[in-house]
Amino acid sequence: MTFDKKYFEENEPRFLAELFSLIRIPSISAKPSHKADMTRCAERWCELLVEAGADHARLMPSAGNPLVYAERHVSDDARTVLIYAHYDVMPAEPLELWKSNPFEPEVRDGHIFARGADDDKGQAFIQVKAFEYLVRNNLLKHNVKFIFEGEEEIGSPSLAAFLEEHKELLKCDIILVSDTSMLGADLPSLTTGLRGLAYWQIEVTGANRDLHSGHFGGAVANPINVLCKLIADVIDENGRITIPHFYDDVEEVPAAEREMIAAIPFDEEAYKQGLTDADIERIMEENRVAVNAELPAYSQITRIKIYPEEFEKTAKKSIKRFLYQ
Repeated sequence: MTFDKKYFEENEPRFLAELFSLIRIPSISAKPSHKADMTRCAERWCELLVEAGADHARLMPSAGNPLVYAERHVSDDARTVLIYAHYDVMPAEPLELWKSNPFEPEVRDGHIFARGADDDKGQAFIQVKAFEYLVRNNLLKHNVKFIFEGEEEIGSPSLAAFLEEHKELLKCDIILVSDTSMLGADLPSLTTGLRGLAYWQIEVTGANRDLHSGHFGGAVANPINVLCKLIADVIDENGRITIPHFYDDVEEVPAAEREMIAAIPFDEEAYKQGLTDADIERIMEENRVAVNAELPAYSQITRIKIYPEEFEKTAKKSIKRFLYQ
C-alpha cells in the first residue's frame, strides 16, 4: 500500500490547526491545578477521532484522569488493531529555557516547538491522520480501536485497573504504540519491544547526631560515601548489573535479532555531537529533581530498566539482598 502525498499536502493547514488545538491545552498530569485541562484535552481528542472516521468516541472514567476510547468496526472477520497513546504532557519548567511559550506552538525552520508537539500528541496525531486517510479512501481493512490515557507522564497509576476492568472491550490482535523514538530524522524505525521501569528509594542512615570529623572521621562511615559505593557497585565497568541472579530469568536475544540490530546504521561521533549543552543541562535537571533532599538522611531514587518477568521472578529479591549485604 502506498500513500498519496497529495492528500496530506492539501490538508496540511487543517492538520496543523487540529494539532495546535491539542498542543494549546496544557494537559499536565503532574499538576492537580490542570485537572480541568486534562478533561478538555480528552474531549478534544474525542472530537478529532470522530471527525477522522471513528464510529464513536467517548471519555471513560478511571481512578484518575479519564481515558479516551474510540473504534471503527470494519468486519467481525477482520483483525483488530489497538492504538495506544497518551494525551498528558510533562511540566514545561524551567520556562526560562524556552524561546517561546511552550503551549503556543511556533514553527521555526520547519519544526514545531511546543510541549507535546512530539511526546505524545504529535505521534498520536500522526496515527489518527493515517487512520483518517485509510477511512476516506476506503483502504481500511482492519478494525481499529484507540485508547488514549492521561497519566503516562506520572507512571500510569490508573491504567492497570482500567485494563483489567475493560479487557473485553480492548481485545485486539496487535497493539500499536508510537510513543517511542527513531534512530534518525531520516531513518524510520520500528520498535518491537519495550522495557518496564522499577524504582527503588535507597536511604542510608548514620549516627543519631552530627559527628566531628576530627574525632570520628575514618572510624565511622559517612552515609553518603556508603550510598555512593552501593550505587556504583550495582553496575560494573561494562555496564552489566552485578547483582547475583539478576539475569537468571532474562531471555537471551535471538541471533536473528542481534543481526538486525548490528545492521542498524549508527554513527557514534554524530551521536556524541548531537548531545548539545541544552541536552546535558536537561539531563542534569532531571537528575536533580530525582533526588529527594527532604529525607532525614542521604538518599537517591534510582531507576533501572528491566523486563517485567525479570522483576517478578528474581530481581526484586536479589536487589534487596544485594543492598543489605
